[in-house]
Amino acid sequence: MSGSGDNDGADTPETPQPKPKKKQRPFWQELPILVGFAALIVALLVTFIGRPYVIPSQSMEPTLHGCAGCTGDRIYVEKLSYYFGDPEPGDVVVFVGPTDDWNRHYKSIRSSNTAVRGVQNFLSFFGLVPPDENDLVKRVIATGGQTVQCCDAQGRILVDGKPLDEPYVKFNNPFDPAHPDVQFNAGGRAFGPIKVPDGNLWVMGDNRAESADSRYHMRDELQGTVPVKDVRGKAVFKIWPPSRIGPVRAQDPQTN
Repeated sequence: MSGSGDNDGADTPETPQPKPKKKQRPFWQELPILVGFAALIVALLVTFIGRPYVIPSQSMEPTLHGCAGCTGDRIYVEKLSYYFGDPEPGDVVVFVGPTDDWNRHYKSIRSSNTAVRGVQNFLSFFGLVPPDENDLVKRVIATGGQTVQCCDAQGRILVDGKPLDEPYVKFNNPFDPAHPDVQFNAGGRAFGPIKVPDGNLWVMGDNRAESADSRYHMRDELQGTVPVKDVRGKAVFKIWPPSRIGPVRAQDPQTN
């Protein structure tokens, strides 16, 4: 038998055909996709990581500027820290006014025009427009379970009977050591004692002479304290104006 016909009828391997190249979309078609993807990332960052806020008042001077005639500081407020723990003494926090007493002077910053208001609300998701709420910035002085009051013979605030060291306070009302227990000694120095409920904070502005802080809301249902759940985040950086760019420092006044 001859082996010359062993491959007779066998299939001849086909030469693989090159795959057709995918046609690339023109840039003008890809641009909306890229913009939408970037907007989604920004919205997630603003919602879960942090966002900028504008300082509208002088209550935190000289740490933060915001008074009439001054350039209002823009600050970056991060949220991550408080996913893993509560605010601590010395933190500068942004919070929404927790009671009607805090919010009685607040007016909506949104337009009365429905279309414009919708655009403002949309832009707020991306941090381009402030949220429509009474956001305030103060420094944490005492936390849940602590008792805060003022003043000792030197006009210092006491937390659990120990005086605080507050180098960030530059502007304060006069204090009369002859009458340390007079309520609102010379315009707001004397107060308390107030025991801060668990899960709440006692907050005050660094500019004590111009800050409507926890002292001025002691008659509300929370005795002027702020629930931790109403804290929006921790101020960590001044991002505007350029001359004031830099960190916002937490200084624990209870460590002395």
